This record gives sequence, structure tokens and C-alpha cells, in this order.
Amino acid sequence: MASDKRTRSASEGQNPVIDFDVKQGPVRPYIVSEPQEKLAKVRTVYSLKERFLVSCLAVFTVIVRMRNLSWPNAVIFDEVHFGGFATKYIKGLFFMDVHPPFAKMLFAWVGILGGFDGDFDFETIGKLYPASTPYVLMRSVAAISGALTVLLLYFTLRSSGVRVWVAFASAVCFAVENSFVTISRYILLDAPLMVFIAASVYAFKRYEIYPTGTWASYKFLTFTGIALGLAVSSKWVGLFTISWIGLLCVWRLWLFLGDLSKPVCSTLKIAVAKGTFLLGIPTVLYMVFFYIHFQTLTENSDGSGFFSPEFRSTLNGNTIPTDILAEVGVGSTVTMRHLGTMGGYLHSHSHEYPTGSQQQQITLYPHLDANNEWYITLYNQTNTTITSFENLVEGTKVRFLHPSTQRRLHSHDHKPPVSENSDWQKEVSAYGFEGFEGDANDDWIIEIDKSLSTPGPAQERVRAIETKFRLRHAMSGCYLFSHEVKLPQWGFEQQEVTCAQSGKPELLVWYVEGNENEFLPQDAERVSYKTPSFLEKFIESHKRMWHVNKNLVDSHVFESLPSSWPLLLRGIGYWSSEHRHVYLLGNAILWWSVSLFTVVFSFIVIFELISWQVGKPILQDSDVINFHIQVMEYLLGFLIHIIPSFMMKRQLFLHHYLPAYYFGILAFGHALDIVVSYVFRKRKVVGYALVASFTVACICFFQFYSPLIYGTPWTKDLCQKSQWLSGWDYGCDNYFNTYEEYDNEIIEPSQQPSVTPVSSIVAHNKPSDSVDQEAQNQQQIDLDTFDEMLNEPGQKRFVDQNGNPLDIEDVRRIIAEEGGGIHKIEERVVE
Repeated sequence: MASDKRTRSASEGQNPVIDFDVKQGPVRPYIVSEPQEKLAKVRTVYSLKERFLVSCLAVFTVIVRMRNLSWPNAVIFDEVHFGGFATKYIKGLFFMDVHPPFAKMLFAWVGILGGFDGDFDFETIGKLYPASTPYVLMRSVAAISGALTVLLLYFTLRSSGVRVWVAFASAVCFAVENSFVTISRYILLDAPLMVFIAASVYAFKRYEIYPTGTWASYKFLTFTGIALGLAVSSKWVGLFTISWIGLLCVWRLWLFLGDLSKPVCSTLKIAVAKGTFLLGIPTVLYMVFFYIHFQTLTENSDGSGFFSPEFRSTLNGNTIPTDILAEVGVGSTVTMRHLGTMGGYLHSHSHEYPTGSQQQQITLYPHLDANNEWYITLYNQTNTTITSFENLVEGTKVRFLHPSTQRRLHSHDHKPPVSENSDWQKEVSAYGFEGFEGDANDDWIIEIDKSLSTPGPAQERVRAIETKFRLRHAMSGCYLFSHEVKLPQWGFEQQEVTCAQSGKPELLVWYVEGNENEFLPQDAERVSYKTPSFLEKFIESHKRMWHVNKNLVDSHVFESLPSSWPLLLRGIGYWSSEHRHVYLLGNAILWWSVSLFTVVFSFIVIFELISWQVGKPILQDSDVINFHIQVMEYLLGFLIHIIPSFMMKRQLFLHHYLPAYYFGILAFGHALDIVVSYVFRKRKVVGYALVASFTVACICFFQFYSPLIYGTPWTKDLCQKSQWLSGWDYGCDNYFNTYEEYDNEIIEPSQQPSVTPVSSIVAHNKPSDSVDQEAQNQQQIDLDTFDEMLNEPGQKRFVDQNGNPLDIEDVRRIIAEEGGGIHKIEERVVE
């Protein structure tokens, strides 16, 4: 015990950077790859003085993040989604989201601990929280995560060789980074994601300072794997962190191979151990959380519509057909599903195309409906000439009669109404009338896809569910086709069906789901959808998540490009009401300093490489070497987390930059340290004074812009002075002129914020496929009134509940769908 105290006392105040251990080999000198034993001692928080400092940092950070969490007392920004998902977890209602489940489940678990029973739906931005919703407790998950992230940044910098006071100053700057404070106050995924990424970075940096094979190294390697698992289970951004650590492992293994004192076999053992801990643990955790996710969400809901019937059949209350007649043949009344999309069933209704042939529409419709039914005959039969059952085999030429409207599935040489610019697509319609025997353009030839059909008889003849087939138009040779193109309002925004000469093969495939046939005996064979295994559900859910995520391409009023993020050209409006704002904006002092340092360091490295190539000596100082190594590793993390954003076509926002920015702050912490340890080595007081001045500047910026974080009163004049860039587009006219006006204000939060979301409705065709004439008349009056309103002076803007901008046609559609008077639309206009 006495020896331990002496060791701790001796380590206090020591330089956390030590020289590399270089030995002479038979031919060349080499670097010993294993860290020296004393390295961990000088980079560990031992002294009471430093522990007190960390305690002060923790108290300060908690105060900053926990301050007045109850305000705003209404739903803000993406709390609509993630609070709503917590409600669904509690109720067991299945939903679809593009993110993995862990962070969402975390909010739900805390809500349950607070007595939340899911009676609040988080439906719209600005909706007041009732007393029964423990939203403050749920928000505290993000606040605690944010506070822990600050502490982890401090410990990470200490583990990578930054001095105590510089690490403390860096952590204080991070504690008052406006954007991280903002994301740490609400029911959003960003704060939990960041604490898991920060934990991964810290654990791996601790692992690096211990000799391989020691208990401490395995402990922190395990900790790294767990943190990575939690990160990737919260958002797929965690995959970038795994990639970063993977590259650092490859780099370190390369150094091991150059270490002549280390046998090659030991390097292989280390590689296997790292793969097991850093890939195996995250994989297991990721799958466990999805298993819990599936076991929790057991009730059928609208969110299940993204998934296959097999998947949906596992949910309670599903409407997926069961015990379906297996054999499909002449005289069968069937419903046919499209395999390649989730558009649903082949459908028709008594409405015509406005262009082309102006014949009856053919669409895909996602719900069960009598208009999905088709009666099968041979091409030379009518429904009155069928006397017995006959199987449908490869090459059978058939016709499909729509019983509800007595028209047949038809194609001809007309361009489709929406995809009219595609030379390879033809219109598909329903043509005929009652008693009409049809014509050659009604003929379709069955082609069974054996590779997709269930092995056995389903590959020889059409069987419900099991057989996958294409329908080739006998006259033109094109195939019945659908894709994720929606018809306009006149087609009830249902999915377009055409006849395609080419196209992706999976978009040409169909199968029979519903099947009835009076010519089959009562005890005829029946089939149902096969219940999928956990692994099958896991794989399908990821296909859906990837598909939906990459198709989030609609423009958004607050979206931004990755190239603008390092410059902080704009932020994100979270909430606006009661003459107050919550607006995501970074701390420009720290933000721009990180961006500038990234550029400057790049030029320094290029200059040093050129100097080295022309024979000039390079610095051998241990502080400088450690500075280069650590900064390059952190900036590698910065690049890995931001470069994929440039390849994405989906909506992107400023908060997507924060993981990369975190790595940039770590690198900048080393920049502050090199100022003290090398630039002003002989006048450290000056170096520390510069670091302190920078910290004060960050705190001043934070304090001045804090009304945008906490949604507190501000004055119009101060707000206008704060808008350094035109992209900082929070509305200053919303604030009072003086603080005294706030003192006289009676706070009665409205149910909707000033930028009120317009309901974004995906219109589905009603079973009746008709609209009441009186409602049509009222809608026309509303549309006329809306047109008059557009002619009034003043700029108008329309957004949906997620802030997505809507054009004038979108608003007209909503009027037509919702009805209820033009006053509903006026409440949603933002001038």
C-alpha cells in the first residue's frame, strides 16, 4: 500500500508523453510496439487534486445539461418520432424506423420506470405534455448521456497524452458546445449515440496504453466491444466508429510485424483476439437488441405495412389470409401480390385514366379489398363456359376478369399516364363491359420463376403463395410490371402498374395470395404463409430499413449539405412558440477553430512530408511525435464519420456532423496541448493563458446564445446582433423588444408552434373509391379561397409535421383529402 502511494505521488505532475522504446536489431533499429509499463501510470487519474477537478467538471456539466429540462413543456422536433416510438414499445405496437432499436428502447424503459403507460402519442410538434407523461425523466436520459460524454472526452484526452489542465479546458469548451448541449436535452437519439461513441474511443485509447495480454488490456478491449455494440445498436453511424477502430488495429498490427522482439505467431493471436472482442461482442449485442425489439412489438399496426406478409403474420391482430386453397386454376377468384415492392395487390376501381386510353385504372393497393379480386379463365373461355378445374402450368394463356366492374386486365400501345417518358413501358388498364367476351389484348401468358418458387409442385404449376410467376402480354411481349412510382391524386396516390419490355427482374414477379374455386372439393389442400425465423425477420427488417433510409430524399426546410457543416452555415429549428426559440447551432468559437485546425494540420503534414523527402531533418521531440500520432488518428475518425455523408442522397442535417465533430474536438484538444508543451515550452504561463482565453471565449459564446438552447426569453435587438451568418435563420421578429415585456406575459402555450406542421398524408383509396358530392363542392370552395389567399401580399411557406416543405400542389391535395374548411389550412400557413 505504501509503495502504491509513492507511485501515485511520483506520477503527479509528470509528462504524460514518454519517449518511444527503440532497440537495435541485427540490421536496423526497430520500435518496441508494446507500451511501457509507466505509460498507463502517467495517463491515469490518480491524484486527489485531479479527481477534485473532474468532480467540478461533472457538476458544471450536469448543471449545463439538466437546467430547466421541463421547458419547453411541449413536443419539439424529432420527439414526435422517438417519443412516439417509446409509446409504441410500451403498448407493443409494431412500427418501422430506419434506426436500430437500443436507444429508442432506452427512452421507453425510463418512461416505464416513471409510470408512463403510453397514453400520450407525441403526435405533433408543439403538443403539450400532460402530467401523466414523465417527459422530464425521459429527457434526462439524453442529459445524463451528454454529461457522461463530456467526462469521457476528458478521460480520453488524458489517455492519449494531454496534460491535466489542457484536458480540463478542452472538456469545459466541449461542455458548453451549444449543439451538444441542445441534443442532450430532448428525447432524441443523438445524445445516447454520442456517449456510446465516446465510450468506444475512450476504452480503445485506454487499451492502447497497456501491454498486450494483461488483465487491463483485456478489460478495456471488452469495454470497447460493448460500447461499439451499444453505439451501432443505436444508430448505424456506429459502423463508422467500428471502421475507425478497425483501421487503428490494422495500423498497430503492422507495427507489431515490424517489432523484431515479437514473434509473428503472437501477432496472429492478437489479431484473432481483437476480431473476437471488437466484432463479436458488437454483433451479439446488436442481434440481442433486435430480438428484444421483435419480442416487444407483437401487435399489428400501420407500421407493419412495410413488411412482407410472412413477417406480418407473426403479429397479433394481423389480417394476413390463412388456410388458402393451394391449387390455382381455371375458375379461381384470386388476389395477386407484387413481390418486388410493398405496393400490395393488383387492383382496379371504377375510375378512369385522365390521359392515354382513358380506360379504367389498374394500380397496386396495399389493403384488403374486394376490388383486388380477379377471376381466371383461359384465353378462349368466358366465365359461363367453365365446367371443371384445370391447373395453370408454364405457358398457359389466361385472362383476368375484374368481377366488381366486369372488365378485364388489358394492355395496348398507349403510354402510361405517369411514366409516359419511358419508351419501354405501356399502359395497363381494365377494359370491357358486362357480357363482353374480351379481345386479344386481354391475353396473358404465365411464366413460372422456378428459382423463386418453393421446390416441388409449385415449380410445375401455379400454387397459392408458393409459386412466383411473371405475366407476359401475349400481343406485345411486355410483362406486367410495377415500381414505386405513385399516381397523382386522380389515382388516389396508389402505385402505378404498367407493362414493361425491360426493367429489374424482381419488379416483374407476382404470386397468388387469396384463392377461391368452386370446382375444388371442400377438403382440398390449403396453405398458409410460412412463419419466419428470427434470422429471417432480422434480415428482412434490415432490407426495409436500408430501403426506406436511402429513399428519404424529399427536401426539408432545415436540411443542409455536408460541405457546409464545417463552416456552420446554418442550424436546425427545433421549436418556436411563446416568443421563444429552440434552435440547434454550434458554438462558433470552438466549431470554426476545429475546422481551421483541420486545414492547418493538413498543410503542416504535407510540408513535413515534402521536407522529409528533400532530406531535411524532422522533429524527434516526443511531445511532437505524440501530437502527430494522436491528431492523425482522431482526424482519421473525423474523415471516416463525415465522408460517407457526401455519398448519401437522403436528407441530411447539421446533427449528422456531430460524431465527426467530436473527433475533431479531440484532435483540437491536442492542438491546445502542443501550444503549452512545445510552442511555449519555456513560457508555459503564456501557453496556459492562451488556452484559458480560448475557454473563456467559448463560455461567452455559449452564454450569449443560450436562449436558443433553453428556449428562454431574448430581445429582438440581441437576436438580430447574434445572426452572424444569413443561414442562422431563427426568426428574431418573434422575440419581444424588452425583457420587461416577458415579465408581463401570461404564458399560455398554444397547442401548435408558430411554424405549424401540415399533416403529411399518404392517401389510400377508400374501399368505396368515391367522394361525396357535397364534400367535393366544399373542397372546391376551399381551394378557390386558398388561391385568393396566395394572391395576398407576403411570402408564405408550408411545411409538414417533420418540417418538410410542401409546394402549393401538396397543400391543395391536403385540402381535398382532409376537407373541413379552409380555416384548417390558414392555421397552417407560415408567413
